[in-house]
Amino acid sequence: MIAPDLDSLLPRLQQLRDALAQAVVGQHEVVEQLLIGLLAGGHCLLEGAPGLGKTLLVRSLGQALELQFRRVQFTPDLMPSDILGTELLEEDHGTGHRHFRFQKGPVFTNLLLADELNRTPPKTQAALLEAMQERTVSYAGTTYALPQPFFVLATQNPIEQAGTYPLPEAQLDRFLLHVRVDYPSEQEEQDILRQTTGSAGGTVPKVMDAEAVIALQAAVRQVHVSDDVLTWITRLVRTSRPGAGAPAAVNQWIKWGAGPRAGQSLVLAAKARALLQGRFAATREDVQALAAPVMRHRLLLSFAAEAEGKGADDVVAALLQAVPFPA
Repeated sequence: MIAPDLDSLLPRLQQLRDALAQAVVGQHEVVEQLLIGLLAGGHCLLEGAPGLGKTLLVRSLGQALELQFRRVQFTPDLMPSDILGTELLEEDHGTGHRHFRFQKGPVFTNLLLADELNRTPPKTQAALLEAMQERTVSYAGTTYALPQPFFVLATQNPIEQAGTYPLPEAQLDRFLLHVRVDYPSEQEEQDILRQTTGSAGGTVPKVMDAEAVIALQAAVRQVHVSDDVLTWITRLVRTSRPGAGAPAAVNQWIKWGAGPRAGQSLVLAAKARALLQGRFAATREDVQALAAPVMRHRLLLSFAAEAEGKGADDVVAALLQAVPFPA
């Protein structure tokens, strides 16, 4: 049963797209996937070359949603306390009494841009990923809840890998979507030059607040998914695992397939895409559109795939061809 006040919230999703378009040129697919991640209550990993507007997009999203936004540049010397927070010793000058006070770190925000997450050591990566999963921070025996909504956008540079700490597969699995940011088209790039070198840049109007986002996230859970779509998603995920009965492409190109969390993510993402388009039922097209962003970071490719120049998206395309939709 969809909430009655949803009729007033759905038009604001298109207003949100329009607001972002005033500051970000192009990248329509990237914007859609980020909004899907937000509505589904998950986190996104953005992969793209420097200078493609990832920071601008996240900041603009925070402005349009009236959410608190913070950015952390991850470096090899960053410690967990630098993002989670630390205890400070304070003294009451009147009584001389000393006590510890927890100083919250930048993770206590609504929208966090974790820039170049793979440039920080595993200890700091794990601290952020634990906060992402649990949505709490524990320090000195006390648990602190993170603000709601809480949305992490982590970036990594696919070009330069020297001095990086690649995220383990188990930690990559915590991200709902792996979003790839490509170069803009020629016309879009020309528009970027015109917009960013003039006297006035694009402004982002405020569209909705945190309460509206939370209401939309709750509505996503109520979007209908038919048994046929659920069956197809289950088969897609299970077929990605090598073994007897798996397609030849899977046995040849995949070393380790997707786990059950991939199915959960694909269902939620399909529901969010349906709601984003004003529908209250997820369809086969929603699953097809999101299969690659949901599964590309959850597949461990074999040496044969790398030798043949096959990427995760090629494997997902082969899966969609090999697993027919239930008749």
